[in-house]
Amino acid sequence: MHEVPDESLVPDQVVAELATVVTATLPLLASRVPAGPAALLGRLGTPHEAVPASPRLGRTLRTPRQVPTDPDVLVALRERGALPVERLFGALELTVAGLAPPDAPNLATHLPTPHAAGCFAVVSFGHESEAVTAVGTLEQMRPGTADLVLSLARRLAAHPLVVPLLAVPPEAADEAAVAAWHGAAYLALAVTTAGTVVDQAHAPLSVVGREAAIVGLGIGTAAVLLRETPMPPAYAPALLAKIQAGYRLPRQSFGRVRVAGSRFALIDRQLPATVDFGDNGLVAVVDGGAMIRTGIAEGSVGVELSVLAEAPTEVESGWEDIVEVSWRAGEGQASVVDPDGASDPPLCRQTPPWPGDYRLRVHARGRDEADSEYESYQLVVWAAPAAPQVVHRRTDRLGHRLRGEPEPVRPPRPERAYRWIRRTPLSVAATVTVVTGMTVEEVLRAFGADPDRPEAIRDLELQSNLRRYLDAWVAVLDTAEAVLAVEYNGFRGSDGAVLRAASARGRAASMFWNVNALTQLSFAERGRLLASFEPWAAVDADPAVAAALAEIDFADLDDRVPKGLVAVERFTGRGITPDDFAQIQAAGVGFRISDPG
Repeated sequence: MHEVPDESLVPDQVVAELATVVTATLPLLASRVPAGPAALLGRLGTPHEAVPASPRLGRTLRTPRQVPTDPDVLVALRERGALPVERLFGALELTVAGLAPPDAPNLATHLPTPHAAGCFAVVSFGHESEAVTAVGTLEQMRPGTADLVLSLARRLAAHPLVVPLLAVPPEAADEAAVAAWHGAAYLALAVTTAGTVVDQAHAPLSVVGREAAIVGLGIGTAAVLLRETPMPPAYAPALLAKIQAGYRLPRQSFGRVRVAGSRFALIDRQLPATVDFGDNGLVAVVDGGAMIRTGIAEGSVGVELSVLAEAPTEVESGWEDIVEVSWRAGEGQASVVDPDGASDPPLCRQTPPWPGDYRLRVHARGRDEADSEYESYQLVVWAAPAAPQVVHRRTDRLGHRLRGEPEPVRPPRPERAYRWIRRTPLSVAATVTVVTGMTVEEVLRAFGADPDRPEAIRDLELQSNLRRYLDAWVAVLDTAEAVLAVEYNGFRGSDGAVLRAASARGRAASMFWNVNALTQLSFAERGRLLASFEPWAAVDADPAVAAALAEIDFADLDDRVPKGLVAVERFTGRGITPDDFAQIQAAGVGFRISDPG
């Protein structure tokens, strides 16, 4: 980090004389700042701007060009982005050029010592703004100039003559106007201060560019000051009015929240230190919101938050525990937060921006899994008078334990044996086919592949990526009971002709899935296709297929791929295991499938 000089080295009398210069120039410069860029600067002190964000794109900027010796002012200037900086420079350039050097106190003893005679180089990055280049050049020639501007501007902002000029006037009523006035005033202060310093720095202005250096130093200095300065008192009510005017229902958002101590919250204030979940085993109402009890102790879970205009008409299926409670919002704009109060942006300040009584229906599943990947929540909020809690469903074991009730006995879920698929290259899209009664060579020919032409899987994938076209290929493994055929992001195993050929002397079954959540579960025996369908619910199928599907709940969309693989295993007598897939990966051999057309 670049070390800022000791502010006390500049005497108070010098700062007082500078304050007189600032008061004469600040109003004119502030009036020249465009409202849009000024408002972007003015919002830097708000909590959501704690991380540098692109004014144009509204997302976090990466600033890889910074080096450890860059002063804070130059870092902040670059973080503003080239286009906003250029717009501000264009707006202020002529005004700064027309201002005569102020009758300012002598800063010579506080300015950095120029480099001795010699050569140096300045590197400019791509489409960097002229103002950024000028500040970088000035820092090379007069190191410490930016830090001096920042230290002086920081002290001037607290000077009695300057403070009234930084105050937002009553006529700035809405959020944009308050932010713009706040940003313009601090930018004018910083530019005036920068002008005083640059004009006494004795830098070769033909190289540096006087106006570009002054405005660039001003923008960077203002950005630093505005981040550390509280927003004006008028900003909070103006922002709330803006949010209220634009708030619409219904709204829905998705995100993840960090879990610590087996809990997270939906709340509009600080979380309590302790909470008791013994009443319903899932949710506890607290001041300003509610705490939710998770199955995992640490990690993160997925959360869907819906805010409705009225109560939902039905209770959703597919959730293990559902509890509905009333809570009172003291401020509104509650967020889904972790125990430290941090929130994923999509889940931040989503509830109505008004205080009042609300209902919260908490849906939970996967709390007994001890795996955050399978634990998720849905929170539904709507305005309603306070009412007793309603337990719509309570089936998981954790809830029973928390309520002090005997845990329910549940039959094992066979699909859990295939959850490992989600942690492999097959997770997004693949087809797994299991064939009995055939050799590897016969299975490959059924797929349209040549068993005498193996290729490295790495080469097959590389060729597909280079051509931007998905070449069909399959990897196979011969086990004692069956031949496994695995297609990475392929689908031929779901084709009826392939399955009929592969099942000529036995059985063949396949499960296909892709990135669009499409699935296909298929069964064939002795050259006859028995069934091929998307497994959403029960189907009227051949007895052998019906037996493979027995008691598998496809209506519950969770684990649909693992459930399909269970059916494949039941039908063929052999499934794919993590060891099987590891062998296929280790062999690294695939076979290109010819175009059936």
